[in-house]
Amino acid sequence: MSTNKIIKILLVDDHRMLLHSLKEAIDRETDMDVVAQAENGRKAVKLAGEIHPDVIIMDISMPELNGIEASRQIVAKYPEQKILTLSMHADKHYVMGMLKTGVLGYVLKTNAFEELAHAIRQVASGNFYVSSEITGVVVNSAIKGTADNFCDNKALSSREIEVLQLVSEGKNNEYIAEALYISKRTVEIHRRNIRKKLGLDTVAELTRYAIKKGIISL
Repeated sequence: MSTNKIIKILLVDDHRMLLHSLKEAIDRETDMDVVAQAENGRKAVKLAGEIHPDVIIMDISMPELNGIEASRQIVAKYPEQKILTLSMHADKHYVMGMLKTGVLGYVLKTNAFEELAHAIRQVASGNFYVSSEITGVVVNSAIKGTADNFCDNKALSSREIEVLQLVSEGKNNEYIAEALYISKRTVEIHRRNIRKKLGLDTVAELTRYAIKKGIISL
């Protein structure tokens, strides 16, 4: 019998079929156990505090709270938890945005089943791991020193980015207040501050900005 410690895993992705397939693949590994699943970043942050997984496999483009903001919050609150990004995005904007939050790995979904188990073990051990296809992105950004901030967000706070994502997804103030456990008045203040910082007035302008910066996806 193996004496390896079982790696407790939280899967985070808004595609149910992919979640099911990933769970099946991971459960075939004798040293891994999927203990919970989440369909958005907000639920991931909540579960991270409740079940304390060893490794969180995190998608980027998700409703309610994207993977980059979720990872930033989890790393700040639970630094002992390791995060492995699993994404379809291979461009610098997303790769460096995610890595700058403090995650330890980045695997492309096109390679998921071939290298995921190895990547999980590396990250669980505290090692850094990225798919070979994006190694050049990481190296070039490090050499040039030009890695863009995920949002280039003109000093938007983490909470303001959350509000911006929900506004861009068409949520009203009442919904946002309930989702973030704040008052509607506080939501209005955040919205005003966001418009002022970005120099944008309409929901349409804010939505275009959120799409451009990868806060939401089409």
